[in-house]
Formats: sequence, structure tokens, C-alpha cells
Amino acid sequence: MMPKWRRAGSRGGTARRGRVWLLAALAALPIATAAVVAVAYPSLAATTCPGCYGLERLAEGVYAEPGLPPHRKRQVVSAVEEAERRVRDFYGGRRASPRILACLSDGCYRRIGGGGERGVAVLNRAVMLSPSGVDPVIASHEMSHVELHVRLDSGAQVPQWFDEGLAVLVSGDPRYLAPATAPGTLVETTPGTTPGTAAGAPAERCLVSTDGPLPTTLDAWLRAAGADRNTYARAACRVSRWVTANGGPHVVLDLVRRLNEGETFGAVTGM
Repeated sequence: MMPKWRRAGSRGGTARRGRVWLLAALAALPIATAAVVAVAYPSLAATTCPGCYGLERLAEGVYAEPGLPPHRKRQVVSAVEEAERRVRDFYGGRRASPRILACLSDGCYRRIGGGGERGVAVLNRAVMLSPSGVDPVIASHEMSHVELHVRLDSGAQVPQWFDEGLAVLVSGDPRYLAPATAPGTLVETTPGTTPGTAAGAPAERCLVSTDGPLPTTLDAWLRAAGADRNTYARAACRVSRWVTANGGPHVVLDLVRRLNEGETFGAVTGM
């Protein structure tokens, strides 16, 4: 018969081996999880760890693909700085500081999870810019999304059309809004609206106007905007008119405050 101490020792060895395997398995979980995230959600992984995707830091919170010539690096930093200024000027300051990932090649943008868009906000904490999106307009559009949602409490919501129209207004996107200093802007209309011009009303910036319903959910917005690019212009027109009629950008801050206090979007805005 084997001595008791040996049997006890054997059982102890088995237990120790079991603990080693358990610890090894637990240690491997974060690695396995990271691998799954990197494959399934490369944009999330890239914005969390830009260096893991070969991106280099150009400035605080700004990353781009490596090997860019100096003038291209300046282009990225300059676009981000101007975009930050536009958001700061509209909101009277910034609460969000999203990490910016900028790609100057299609391969880089695909590698970090980008698609056919020019830019995209990721989980309200980062912005990815494609080669065609490294400019102040696209950058500030995406930063506006982040800024708005950082200011909104978790239970407060705005319709998707308002979020998108506000981003166009903040960015001053000339594709969808006329310049703020352009008096007599032509207001092209869709069925059910009244044609006319904005003569004598310099703040009127609409290029396309509608009184009809606009997409309220993200899925509905993506479908509508994919089918008709004027969806952005209609949303921007409605937001621009509402902001102008209520005294300027401060009305957005008031909206955020009241939504955070529990009021509904429709009750606050009448839209």
C-alpha cells in the first residue's frame, strides 16, 4: 500500500495541475475575446488600440497610417483642429474628446473596419475618417454626433433625423446647406411644400425643404439616405430653421438639458 503522504501528495499534485489549467484558461479568455473582437469588430478594436493596427500618433488623440509625408500629416492635424473648432464654437465648448483615426489609403481604412462611408463615429468615443473624409466638414460632422451623445443622459433620445441634421449644421456641409451668409438662398421644395426664396432672411440656408416625416430610427435613416442623398438636406433644413427660429445654437443646449430632465423631444421642440 502506498504511504498516506504519497497519496495525499498525488491528490495535491492533481489539484495543483487543475488550478494551473484553470488559471491558464482564465488568462487566455481576454486574449480569445480580443481576437474575436478584432475579427468581428475591427473598428472597435482599432479605436481601442490604434497601434495594434499600425497607426501612429500625430497629435494628442489623433492617429494616422504610418509613413505619411509631412504635408499629409499636416493635412490630418489641420482638418481635426478645424473640426474641433467648429464643434466648440457651436456648443460653446467641448465635453467629448473622441480619438481620431485617419486613413489616407483605402487599404488602411478597410483594415480598421471602415466601409464605403467617408467617416463614422464609433460608440460615441472615437471617429474614423476615410481618405475622402480627412477634411473639417466630415470630421466635424462625426464629432458632432459624439458631442451630442456625450451630453445626453442614457435615457434621453433624439430622432435620427435631428442627430444627422444637427451634424450637417455644425459642420456647415455645403452639400446640404447653403452658407450662413448667403441671402436670398433658393429653397427647392419637395411635394407638399411652398416654393420660394429666402430673400431678406440671410439665416435661411435650406437647399431642400419638406414638411413630411423624416426617419426617426437609425435603420430607417440608413435606408432613406441610401436611396436619396437629399434626405440629409431635408433634415439639415428642418434643424437649421428650428435653431434659427429659437435664437441660435443655445437652443440645442436647452434641448439637451430638458431631455436629460425627462421631457420628450416632441414636447420640447414641437416637431
